[in-house]
Amino acid sequence: MFEWDFYGGAEEKNLHAALRRNMNEFAPGMSHDAFAENLVRGVIARQRELDDIIAKAAPEWPIAQIAPVDRNVLRIGLHELLFGDNKEVPPKVAINEAIELAKTFGGDSSGRFVNGVLGTVYRELGEPGKDEDAKKYSTLDLEKLPKEELGGAVVFRKENDKIVLALVHDVFGYWTLSKGHREKEEDIETGTLRKAREELGLKKLRMIDKIGENEYIAADPETGPTRRHVTYFLIGADDTALRIENSGGLDDARWFEIEDLAGLKIYEDIRPLLEEAIKKIQNLKFKAQNDN
Repeated sequence: MFEWDFYGGAEEKNLHAALRRNMNEFAPGMSHDAFAENLVRGVIARQRELDDIIAKAAPEWPIAQIAPVDRNVLRIGLHELLFGDNKEVPPKVAINEAIELAKTFGGDSSGRFVNGVLGTVYRELGEPGKDEDAKKYSTLDLEKLPKEELGGAVVFRKENDKIVLALVHDVFGYWTLSKGHREKEEDIETGTLRKAREELGLKKLRMIDKIGENEYIAADPETGPTRRHVTYFLIGADDTALRIENSGGLDDARWFEIEDLAGLKIYEDIRPLLEEAIKKIQNLKFKAQNDN
């Protein structure tokens, strides 16, 4: 891939000739040559799509400015994450292999860079394999595992006698909720408000109520099994202009009326949270009417 990219994306037949030459020289007798061949074909076929995802996951690095080694390691790692057989190559294995390739053939910071980009994509995918991780780590002492606290927000406001909700759009085409880690000195409510302000560009936010929470075990590529505890809140907004944070994984933010949600591409585990938030909003409206 590096050789092909270095020469400006030569004809595909030249790429495969280079692949065969390098395999014969550096991996004679390799038993998985079909896997390598299929991987190369897949990366080339989806190069534009992969590059678009890299650009969105690392917006501060235009694709042409990324070092050729890093660029192609990312393409390979992303292809395995998004389009590969997760049973054959589990997501964490794909990430770790990409990191090792970057460390071996790239610069001093290549491993960290590749880990950051693929980690962003992995989280936006909903951390595939986390259910399997939970089963695998079920015998561990949970109290001894590192724990991360995250907060998620259903942000709403009133617009012309209607309720609208703020959703963010990720690089995979899904509308989802603003979510992020709290800082060490913050409580979870403060951290969730801060993250929503940063991610949505809204300043006038107020905490309304807790919607729900969940916890799962995730396998961090660097630190290993980690408890991730997510608390979701209903948050009211008094300002209107959304401005998406220029960060990896997200590319848009919009207000939607409740009636519009059914037609959106939304992660299945997010819909119940939206439904619970809508119930709470309706209860707030009913209470306000009675108070009047």
